[in-house]
Amino acid sequence: MRSLMPRWRLLWTALLSFGGMASHCLWAAETPNPAPPVTLPNAHRAAARHKARARLASGGEVHAAADHAVLGKNGQLTLEGHVVLRQGEREIHASHLQYDSRSGALSTRGGIRYTDPRVQVTGQGGSYSPTSGAQFDSAHFALREPSAHGTARLMRLTPQGMLYLHGVSFTTCPQIKPSWVLRAGSITLDTRKRIGYGKNARVDLHGVPIMYLPWVSFPLGNVRKSGFLFPTIGNTSRGGLQISAPFYWNIAPNADLTLVPTEYQHRGVDAGGELRWLSAHQYTDVQWDYLPSDSSYPGGRSRSRVQLSTVMNLPRDLRLTLHGENVSDSAYFEDFASGPEGTSTAFLDRRAALSYRSVHWNIRGMAQQFQTVDSTLPFNERPYARVPDITVAADYGWGPGDLLRYGFKSELVDFQRSDHSTAVSGWRLDAMPRVSLNFDGPGYFIRPGIAWRATQYELRHTAPGVPDAPSRTVPIASLDTGMTLERTAGRDGKRLITIEPRVMYLYVPYRNQNALPIFDTGLPDLQPVELFRTNRYVGADRVGDANQVSAALTTRLLGSASGRQYLSATIGEAFDFQTPRVLLPGEVVRTDRRSDIVAELSLTAFRHWSARAGLQWNPQASQAQRAQVSLQYRPAPNRVINLDYRYERDTIEQAGANTLLCSSSPGVAAGSSCGIDQAEISAAWPIGRHWSLFARGIYSIQDHEALERFVGFEYRACCWSVRLGARRYVAVRPALLPVGTVARTGAQDTGIYLQVELTGLASVGSAPDAFLSEVIPGYTPGALSTPAHHP
Repeated sequence: MRSLMPRWRLLWTALLSFGGMASHCLWAAETPNPAPPVTLPNAHRAAARHKARARLASGGEVHAAADHAVLGKNGQLTLEGHVVLRQGEREIHASHLQYDSRSGALSTRGGIRYTDPRVQVTGQGGSYSPTSGAQFDSAHFALREPSAHGTARLMRLTPQGMLYLHGVSFTTCPQIKPSWVLRAGSITLDTRKRIGYGKNARVDLHGVPIMYLPWVSFPLGNVRKSGFLFPTIGNTSRGGLQISAPFYWNIAPNADLTLVPTEYQHRGVDAGGELRWLSAHQYTDVQWDYLPSDSSYPGGRSRSRVQLSTVMNLPRDLRLTLHGENVSDSAYFEDFASGPEGTSTAFLDRRAALSYRSVHWNIRGMAQQFQTVDSTLPFNERPYARVPDITVAADYGWGPGDLLRYGFKSELVDFQRSDHSTAVSGWRLDAMPRVSLNFDGPGYFIRPGIAWRATQYELRHTAPGVPDAPSRTVPIASLDTGMTLERTAGRDGKRLITIEPRVMYLYVPYRNQNALPIFDTGLPDLQPVELFRTNRYVGADRVGDANQVSAALTTRLLGSASGRQYLSATIGEAFDFQTPRVLLPGEVVRTDRRSDIVAELSLTAFRHWSARAGLQWNPQASQAQRAQVSLQYRPAPNRVINLDYRYERDTIEQAGANTLLCSSSPGVAAGSSCGIDQAEISAAWPIGRHWSLFARGIYSIQDHEALERFVGFEYRACCWSVRLGARRYVAVRPALLPVGTVARTGAQDTGIYLQVELTGLASVGSAPDAFLSEVIPGYTPGALSTPAHHP
């Protein structure tokens, strides 16, 4: 054996890969007086060349440096003192290293540090084999992506990027005083697939054990990973204590399944879930809940809900849309929904539609049916099923700038009653060809047009003496014109102010339509855009007679360079030359010849402020029919305050044959009038470096009652967060009445919810704080407190 002097520093290059460190070694010594080169025996040299050729394809060149080196006749190479091995992006630092040229194995004594693009490891000794990889004792490791680290009594790293850890602690928190730690008997980390598995695991939060898991899996980074998500704990006044333990299954890159079993203290176990599937041409979402036996519900019957939504793009510009929802009973949303929006659900829509759309044609065939959730409604007051509903429309232009436009709209529907009631039902065919001229230029447009609307019915269950095949034909003539005047304003002309007057004359002669049924027709909310429709009703059962002029004035404040709108204001009204005579059953006859005045105001992003206001004013009665005001202050995505006010004066809706309803209005309690007079406030605001406060309240001014109160807080650290919220809301209760009937009392429910999230351990599936963005408009969960930029 020949020893090189300790003072020499060796520089040597090996033609080998780190995946197999056995090869032919060449080195040179840099000394003041060069010594004779050391040569390997012929047999060793031939073996090294053979191994180098065999393993060269598996990696790159290896560079090494050390203070001392000893080469034995048996091929053993010992490196000591500041040993550094490098191959590409991989590197080993050690104080003592032994290399076997025949097996390619490495072993170390003392401290060792290993780094590569995925992981960094330090340990108290280790070994390497080209077949099984590296092994480290008393290891400290750190993953580069995601930012995670830990310790292990024993650690093994394979050439395939697998880390096998024993006696391990793992966390994504900073190394100094980590908030949470996952301790396990063994953990496997797949750095290529970016997933981890653990056995006999325990989760400690600030040193306190909060969860014991015989087996656990978790993602390494922000990737979808199958496994249990962290549970949600809550309590409601009727359901009692409830615990949800979601399980997420990453079926494929384009499909996943979330199972949400929930234990209700006073109800039982609910099996909920959601299945999602996405492809280049289709999206499907299925949600369900099933509670086998609800001990809090009269009779202890099963409770369930299922919802399906599918959109499929087919060849030849065809699209198939499926949407359906069903609940087991009329009190389902009142028991399981949160807030007045859900508890006031009156109908569930079910439809299947096949449509075709091109530049000129729009064709759709649909079947639609409703489940009536509010079982107190009489059968003849429930919405009709539409099986089938076929619409065909065409739109063409001719001449320069489409000077002449022509086309038609048509619809064929069979209105049915699924409850076998004796209400009028039957077929309706409605067609309206039209033609118009389009004269437009810079700052103006003039559009005269004519149309002919024909409607034919084939009815069932008509009363004696009432025709079963009534019809209606009516011509429609209109002249619509408008202008846009603008000028620059502000410093250096950075703003643009516009004035946009618009006037439309409409003539529709009177036709007696009392013999026609009411299937789907009603009065829409009056807005500025409604002033310029050719029919004041929505639906084909009524065509309002008109000899009127509609006028509106709009002004805008825009950015002259970007075109961004900062301010918009509109006011409009319709003036009748003769009093309209066509009415819906129960509609109030107007004695004057003026419509209500409608006005809208919109302020967008002015120094973090946004505002919207709408008003419908009855000049005859000198009172407001509808009013809505919304004000928002949002200096940052996670800092927002909303103020809202809603008012409607005894508003009614047309929902069925000769039926006027208001029960579908959110938050309307038993015994209330049809009107709405509500105030709402919601806010999300950080109150410190880690704390945030959330609140929402809806108050019915006319009923002197709070419809919803919600308050919660969040503590968000760098690697974990906790949320606690309390909510009290209107949730009408079922009572012990005959089967099929429900008593509605306007009672309220109270719920308390707690959720803990450990970043990097359970962060897949739906965002745990996503519901906050639903109840607090403008709030962005998890956003940084960076002020929003407004030019």
